[in-house]
Amino acid sequence: MSQFPHLLSAIKIGSCTIKNRIVSTGHHTYLADVEPGDALIAYHEARAKGGAGLIVSEIIAVHETASFSKDLLCASDRASIPAFRNLAETCQSHGAKVFGQLFHPGREILSATGGMLPVAYAPSTVPNERFHIMPKEMSAGLIRDIVAGFALNAAHLAEAGYDGLEIVASHGYLPAQFLNPRVNLRDDAYGGDAERRLQFVREVAEAVRTAAGNLVLGLRISGAELDDTGLSQDGVSAACAGLADAFDYFSVVAGTSATLGGSVHIVPPMGLEHGYVAPFSASVRKATGKPVIATGRINQPQIAEQIIAAGDADLCGMTRALICDPQMPLKTAGGKLDDIRACIGCNQACIGRAHKGLGVSCIQYPESGRELEFPGHPPAGLAKRVVVVGGGPGGMKAAAVAASRGHTVTLLERAGQLGGQARLAQLLPGREEFGGIITNLARELDLSGAQVQTGVADPVSMATTLKPDAIILATGAKPYVPALDGLDSAHCVTAWQVLQNEVNPGTRVVIADWRSDWIGIGLAERLALAGSAVTLCVNAAMAGEAVQLYARNHYVGRLHKLGVSIRTHMRLFGADEDTVYFQDTLTGDPVLVENTDTLVLSMGHVGDEKVHEAFEGLAEQVIPIGDCVTARTAEEAVYEGMLAGRNL
Repeated sequence: MSQFPHLLSAIKIGSCTIKNRIVSTGHHTYLADVEPGDALIAYHEARAKGGAGLIVSEIIAVHETASFSKDLLCASDRASIPAFRNLAETCQSHGAKVFGQLFHPGREILSATGGMLPVAYAPSTVPNERFHIMPKEMSAGLIRDIVAGFALNAAHLAEAGYDGLEIVASHGYLPAQFLNPRVNLRDDAYGGDAERRLQFVREVAEAVRTAAGNLVLGLRISGAELDDTGLSQDGVSAACAGLADAFDYFSVVAGTSATLGGSVHIVPPMGLEHGYVAPFSASVRKATGKPVIATGRINQPQIAEQIIAAGDADLCGMTRALICDPQMPLKTAGGKLDDIRACIGCNQACIGRAHKGLGVSCIQYPESGRELEFPGHPPAGLAKRVVVVGGGPGGMKAAAVAASRGHTVTLLERAGQLGGQARLAQLLPGREEFGGIITNLARELDLSGAQVQTGVADPVSMATTLKPDAIILATGAKPYVPALDGLDSAHCVTAWQVLQNEVNPGTRVVIADWRSDWIGIGLAERLALAGSAVTLCVNAAMAGEAVQLYARNHYVGRLHKLGVSIRTHMRLFGADEDTVYFQDTLTGDPVLVENTDTLVLSMGHVGDEKVHEAFEGLAEQVIPIGDCVTARTAEEAVYEGMLAGRNL
């Protein structure tokens, strides 16, 4: 009997039978250009080929006032139908169903396509707190035009062969703005009481039904916007109950784009509970009696099975899980659970890249989003003896890819365990899940056939003995300690020393955070939880500036609750026995933090420039990757490891 009787079973929604309950929900990939091209189609095909039952392609702007990015999909022009048909048919050829997402952000828009401040529209002139946009109240005529835009795009997607459509009312976007009494202050057919606030969504649903015929129609909605200015769980469930007859299913997420705290839940980071959206989906399911998709931190099939078996949802959105491992559904069905590359919720290369306007990817699986560039790792033309020096994420990836291609690979690690700096990262509060990258890459190593030797005291001698054709150097980096007065004293310690419990930081701690990344905010939380009075001094405009914004907002919020003092624009100048000296990077003025027991240095990392010299001449090819080249992040290390293993 299957371990996943619910997750792997088929389900019928409206006129559509979906082969399993695993959904790749709509998400902005930055792989498109107005209409689906080869990159976007290859991306979705990989998930369909990997066994996902339902692919919801990304948001489609239904009106000119909805477009905030030049790459945003739009199906208003009939000329786009062949491209959308190509996407649908490609995914359907692998047994997946394909739904399209119809979208209007309303006031939740940061910029117009040309980079100017946009003219944003909303039910009423109520400003957006997160983007600081003052919207213009929609006229009745504009409402009619936008409803017609939903219908036009729906008709074209139906003609393109899509199986279903989904209206985006999640995260405080336009339909949700009509539902929210704090945003919709109208007193006409579209507002004034709870019933009239449903009218816009009803008109959109009716217009789409008329235009698209028998296609499945769903509503994506935040089961709770999780902010005092947003829709509550009870309010959402009541609204969905009033709209139940208009839709075949509901897709439930959490949060809102309108506020910093609410936006954390758009793509919830590690640190939030797995499957925490389940109570919200259960509430909507009970209120509507319709099938419900639950999405939010569901990264493993076991979690999805539990949610569906409990009756909290009928399907599960597992989008980041599928970004990280497109083959996850097939591995689940085949009982290969240990082979699943589980998403760790870091947000760095998926939504993190998207927020930079770059194509979606994954720090663990850089092939994701690059399917055209890396359609697979071809067998090596000539098998080589390869030595990889360093067992952090970059070295592990390099060894696994090289061995999978047929090379004879030996990985040498000086420490007693694999993982490198990832072993330290997992020691930060709320970052325990980062250790999953070690587990996943270790499994890739096992499957590849690479040989692993840990506790290697002299990797140069070992490499010499092995007589390799190629050496990949992935020796990582060490903490950078600047040459400043007082930093060589006993009360000045590095972040690594604190994380490895090598020092007792004392009760009054200052953290000098040069990069404003995970380490600084994580150390601040760890020390505050241990009872220290912490002052976090960052050389940036905000704490966690280098961290993906949803994750940053979540973790900095935790620091606020703990009472951590945060000082920005701080350049470390030096220290003495009880005072740390900074300089304000804006004014140049000195800043003193007195009565300090311990200064913790989080000043970045530096590679050992002599490593390459030590291995030079031991092989025909000596290839440095990751922090060995210059200190960066796990994303660059794994990507360069993949390239090194692929290019041998």
